[in-house]
Amino acid sequence: MHFLRYFLLLTIVLLTAGCSTLSYYGQAVGGQLDILARTRPISEVLDDRLADGTVTPPVTPAVKVRLTAVLQIRDFATKALHLPDNGSYRVYADLDRAQVAWNVVATPEFSLTPKEWCFLIAGCVPYRGYFSRANAEQFAKSLKQEQLDVRIAGVAAYSTLGWFRDPVFSTQLRRSDADIAALIFHELAHQQLYLSGDAAFNESFATTVELEGMRRWLEQRNDAAAKENYLRDSVRHAEFVALLLKFRTRLEVLYASPLSANQMRTAKARDFAALRAEYAELRQQWGGYDGYDIWFAQDLNNAHLASVVLYNQYVPAFQQLLANMQGDLPEFYRQARTLSHLPTAERVARLVVNSDAQTGTAPTEHP
Repeated sequence: MHFLRYFLLLTIVLLTAGCSTLSYYGQAVGGQLDILARTRPISEVLDDRLADGTVTPPVTPAVKVRLTAVLQIRDFATKALHLPDNGSYRVYADLDRAQVAWNVVATPEFSLTPKEWCFLIAGCVPYRGYFSRANAEQFAKSLKQEQLDVRIAGVAAYSTLGWFRDPVFSTQLRRSDADIAALIFHELAHQQLYLSGDAAFNESFATTVELEGMRRWLEQRNDAAAKENYLRDSVRHAEFVALLLKFRTRLEVLYASPLSANQMRTAKARDFAALRAEYAELRQQWGGYDGYDIWFAQDLNNAHLASVVLYNQYVPAFQQLLANMQGDLPEFYRQARTLSHLPTAERVARLVVNSDAQTGTAPTEHP
C-alpha cells in the first residue's frame, strides 16, 4: 500500500511538474523512498526480527530503551491528547546523516517577508526542503546570487500529513525524552489540522498543541526533575524568542524608513551586532548557558529572523481558544478547524481578538 502511494505521488509529480521543478520533485520523492526503505515498525526493532520471523541485526540496548519510551509517548499522544491514531512515530528509520533534511529560507535584503514556494499537497510554504545538504547549499548559492538573504536550517522531523507512516529517526534519539515528546506532539498536530498555504496558522496551532501536550505529559510522569528542566528550558527559549522578535520589529521599522540602500545596509549591520551583544547579556543572566551559541555563530541575516514569527504569531490566540474550551482538546480541534475554513481576513481577525484576550491587551488595528 505504501509503495502504491509513492507510485501515485510520483506519477502526479511527473504529470504536473515543469522542467524547472522536475529535478526538485525528483529528489523529494527519492528522499522519501530512501526513508521508506529504512523504516521498520518499532515493535520489530525491539524484537530483533521481522513480522515473518526473520532475524535482523540487533540494535543496541540503549536504542531499545529510547524506542520503548517513544512508544509510550506515542500512546499518550493518542489517548491523552486525542491526536491521530495511526502508524506515524510507531516506526523507526536509521539514518546515515546528521539531519533528516535541510530547509532553505530566503528573504530580500531589506525585508523580513520570506520568499514562498508552492508544492503539491503542502501548498505555499516559506522554505524549500532538501534531503541532501549539498543540494540545499547549491540552491542557497543560486539565491544569494539574486542578492537575497539566505539561511540553511537542519530539519529534525517533518510531517507527511498522514500520507505515510512518519518515522522516528535515529538522529532524534540523541535528544531527551522531553524533546522527543514535544517533537511527536508537534508533528502529529500537523496531521490533526493543516491549512494549505498558511504556515503561521499551521505552526502556531502545532506549537500550541505541543505546549499543552508537554504540560499534560510532564504532569502524568510525576518526574519533578524532568519538569523542572523542561520549565527552565522553556523560560530560556521564550526569552530567546522575545529577543529575536524585538530585533525583528526594529528591522521592520528600519526597512520601512526612507534611508538610502547604503544607509540601510549600515544600520542593518549595526542592529545585528546589537542583537549579538544583547544575547551575550542574556547568556550571562542564564549563568553561562550556551544552548543558543550555535545559532548565534551563524552569519545572521533576515532569513534567520523570518521564520521566528511563524511558530509564535498565533500561539496566544490558540491558547485562549483552548482556555475557552476549558481544556477540551477534541472541541479545541473542532473550533480550530472551523477557523481554518474561514476567509483569510476573517480568520486573522478572530485570531487577533483571541490573542488580545490572552495577553490582556485592548484590541488594536492590525495591518
